[in-house]
Amino acid sequence: MIVILLYSRFIQRNIMSVIQISVNQKTFIKDPTSSDLGRRIVSQGIESMNTLGFEQFTFRKLGSEIGSTEASIYRYFESKHKMLLYFISWYWNWTDYRLSLALTNVESADDRLKRAIHLLTAETKEDGNFLHVNETKLQRIVIEESSKAYHQKFVDEINKEGVFSDYKRIVETIADIILEINPTYKYPHMLISTVIEGTHHERFFADHLPRLTDSLKGEDSIECFFQQLVHDTIQK
Repeated sequence: MIVILLYSRFIQRNIMSVIQISVNQKTFIKDPTSSDLGRRIVSQGIESMNTLGFEQFTFRKLGSEIGSTEASIYRYFESKHKMLLYFISWYWNWTDYRLSLALTNVESADDRLKRAIHLLTAETKEDGNFLHVNETKLQRIVIEESSKAYHQKFVDEINKEGVFSDYKRIVETIADIILEINPTYKYPHMLISTVIEGTHHERFFADHLPRLTDSLKGEDSIECFFQQLVHDTIQK
């Protein structure tokens, strides 16, 4: 049993070591993973945007932090908004990959739904497989800044470029599980997108406006709330 477990972990580590996160090409000019400078731009870009916030973040500040020029960053990203779209695309593609792993070989639809909600609502931990990406800080950016990516005038044009396809695929996957459990439920996509965006709001409130949310000792209140919400909502 121990040998099998160790072998399983070995296989998983090797699979993870060769995976590639496919980010929508419309978000960048030159693939930042193709060079050391590009990876440093992404790594420090996450650090800086997480620290400064989207409004105060600039390529000039980023260039100074990585010991390069503002112009060098523009070779990779057209604007800081495109960089934000890159971060969001990366995050949802990575989440979609983890969701696929979490649901593999799980026969019960109820168990798959619980696993999926856990993945969407739990706080992210660094997985160590992408040295140029701090997944915990990237999640903070998604929580605090992602609405700026689609609550803006040109969202229809961005959507046509497929930038939000990974996000949509996750919602579609979990909506299908809901319909497997209750084929008569009418709002599966709306429910899951509400869970995702609601989780972002509640994580933000917990950090900054705690009186707008609930915190109970000994549990992740946000995950527990949304697990209960989804379970109760889709009952036949």
